[in-house]
Amino acid sequence: MANTLKKIAFCLYLALAVLGLQAQNKALVFQTDFGLKDGAVAAMKGVAFSVSPDLKQFDLTHEIPPFDIWQAAYRLEQTVSYWPSGTVFVSVVDPGVGSVRKSVVAKTKSGHFIVTPDNGTLTLIAESLGIDSLRQIDENVNRLKGSGDSYTFHGRDVYSYTGARLAAGVIRFDEVGPALSPAVERITYQPAEFKAGNFHGNIPVLDVQYGNVWTNIPFSLLQSNGIAYGDSLLVRIFHHKKPVYSGKMIFGTTFSAVKEGLPVAYINSLLNFSFGINMGSFAGKHRIASGSEWSVIIAKVR
Repeated sequence: MANTLKKIAFCLYLALAVLGLQAQNKALVFQTDFGLKDGAVAAMKGVAFSVSPDLKQFDLTHEIPPFDIWQAAYRLEQTVSYWPSGTVFVSVVDPGVGSVRKSVVAKTKSGHFIVTPDNGTLTLIAESLGIDSLRQIDENVNRLKGSGDSYTFHGRDVYSYTGARLAAGVIRFDEVGPALSPAVERITYQPAEFKAGNFHGNIPVLDVQYGNVWTNIPFSLLQSNGIAYGDSLLVRIFHHKKPVYSGKMIFGTTFSAVKEGLPVAYINSLLNFSFGINMGSFAGKHRIASGSEWSVIIAKVR
């Protein structure tokens, strides 16, 4: 009987250890639209350090354009999968701070954790990695002590504090707060698809340093539908479904596939269809931006 009880106790210990270790690689990655001109990011990191000086703190970016939830969603999509399972991300692009939007922690099917307002920030991660489970932050437990009268800095008072406690193993995921349906808030956009001889997609982001235009259309979709390097392509760009650009360009492996000053299509580092100008800014020249309201249609020129 005693041996049986010991075995049961050991199994319970292992189960609890696994639950705790799900978020205990002690890595905490921050993303905000705060910039680095003041002390906001440092305050968030100070809160995390106070929770546990053993945490490893990293920056995804703090240069999301103000209030741009779509770019927050995209930068998470671009980055999360390259970090080990168990990493905790704190993403704070929160134009509705203090309002009725929910403060949540999402656990992805890949085992990553994202602490964020549920305002559309999880749109792309939900589609690529999938949301395994979602919990609303219980601010009665998971809020920086003495911050109850602060209504406009949840990044410091709620998200950084909760993320640090989760990453450090001070709390388990089930101690974040009550479980919610994993159906997170979504931003509507044009998904990548091939229909009626055309490739349809979205312009999620620009390569802002050089003015190149990135789409969400994967190279694999082009290849499986007959597009090859050297083809001539017709590229049309729309903003709120209104046409803003139409032009032909060569699909090349590098920018030097065309002469300086000419447009060229290529595959970017995420293996998605993109286009730019050799030694120039396509976005600047044609006044192209990015976001959920920007779309493209691409077709092979016969």
